[in-house]
Amino acid sequence: MPIYLYWGEDDFAMSQAISTLKQDTLDRDWIQFNFDKLAGDKEDSILSALMQVMTPPFGGGDRVVWLFETNICQSCSEELLSQLQNTIPQIPDTTHFLLTTSKKPDARIKSTKLITKYAKVVEFALISPWQTEILIKKVEEVAQEKQVKLTPSAIKILASCVGNDSRLLWQELEKLAIYQGNNSAPIEEETVKSLVNVSTQNSLQLAQAILDRNIPLALTLVQDLITLNEPALRIVATLVGQFRTWAIVKTMIESGEKDEKKIAESADLGNPKRIYFLRQEIKARSSQQLLSSLPILLELETSLKLGADPLNALETKVIELCNV
Repeated sequence: MPIYLYWGEDDFAMSQAISTLKQDTLDRDWIQFNFDKLAGDKEDSILSALMQVMTPPFGGGDRVVWLFETNICQSCSEELLSQLQNTIPQIPDTTHFLLTTSKKPDARIKSTKLITKYAKVVEFALISPWQTEILIKKVEEVAQEKQVKLTPSAIKILASCVGNDSRLLWQELEKLAIYQGNNSAPIEEETVKSLVNVSTQNSLQLAQAILDRNIPLALTLVQDLITLNEPALRIVATLVGQFRTWAIVKTMIESGEKDEKKIAESADLGNPKRIYFLRQEIKARSSQQLLSSLPILLELETSLKLGADPLNALETKVIELCNV
């Protein structure tokens, strides 16, 4: 009874795993008869899926029944639970029952306990931008999978450029694979810098440079971001998110809060362990200084939406932010 529960917010990595599952199990000539994709948030669709999983495949290959964005691991009626209990243990080996959701399954409810008893559960979590070692390891794994040879410094700069965007990592490695061709020599850091687009991770470096009051570095990063066609409003959105997080954490620390879980919840952080690193980043800044940065960023966003030149607007406000 092949059953799979895929969950998490990394939708691209999940879609790659789903494609692999379909390629490994379905016969291309019989896919229209043996592949069913149903909405997983409607009880009628779920019941239909439970009927389909008991149907033998037609022709060659196996059958795949996919319940996408299902809520079955968040809530489940007694009637539906009864159907699950009767069906899941009886699913034939020729049917692959796939359930996917972006939400974390609720381990307390009966339907989740039943499904996880029989299913292969895979989490597709987004790596936090601050987990640089894990990001680098992810680049190494995907590069090896795509047979792209990179020097260690090239791997680090690529991880810095793509951050936790799995789709962007895949796209950039495809580009680098074409560039490398049959050349056996590893691709160098400078080549990666010239070919790869930047993303949120570089904007986070800009936020850190502003926090450190490092005006030369901040202006260099602004220039690099604009030169590489990073949208100015996306840069601002990243800065707002980062300064908002810093401001909330610092405010709670100054108020005497010591429970890292409570601080993480207030700052919308999924991992309380990140608070330790944030404490180190903001130890030289007061909550008032961090809060004062937010109106400046709002002014920057407004000016950009009114048609201001992105480079000039960013440079002016970055200097102002560094002097807060």
